Amino acid sequence: MDPRRTAWIVAALAAALDFALVVCAFGFVSLLTGVEVIVDPEAGLFVAPAAIGASVIAVLLTLAVTLRRPDRIWPSVILSAVWAWIALVVVSVIGYALASEASSLLAALLFGLGFGIGWFGLLVPALAAVTAAFAVLVARGRDSGMERPRWPWERDEEE
Repeated sequence: MDPRRTAWIVAALAAALDFALVVCAFGFVSLLTGVEVIVDPEAGLFVAPAAIGASVIAVLLTLAVTLRRPDRIWPSVILSAVWAWIALVVVSVIGYALASEASSLLAALLFGLGFGIGWFGLLVPALAAVTAAFAVLVARGRDSGMERPRWPWERDEEE
């Protein structure tokens, strides 16, 4: 199979896993600590989903590029975490600036950086790194000839 096609397939599945892990982690941290994901009510309801979506897209694109050469694990892991965090912060700054009518650029920057270095903001790059590590392992296996797991009815009787 073409390594570029495999990279996109593995990156898409890893991005879906990253999205699920982020949503799950945000829910559990919010539930266990009693803290809202977005503390400032001026930010509105759109900032957190947009920031999570941007971070997942960043993970998808980073893995699609770096998994073409799955022999090196650290560039995929580090770049996925960094780009996911940067996307989260940038989109939260832009979202806060658009949602809050009376906000200044400084207020939006402070909100974005505060969200990025809080519990919820730090979960995003950590989960992106874990997801990227699993994706690299899968891409390495696919690159070295590993076949997909087969259901019992797909197996040959001679095996």
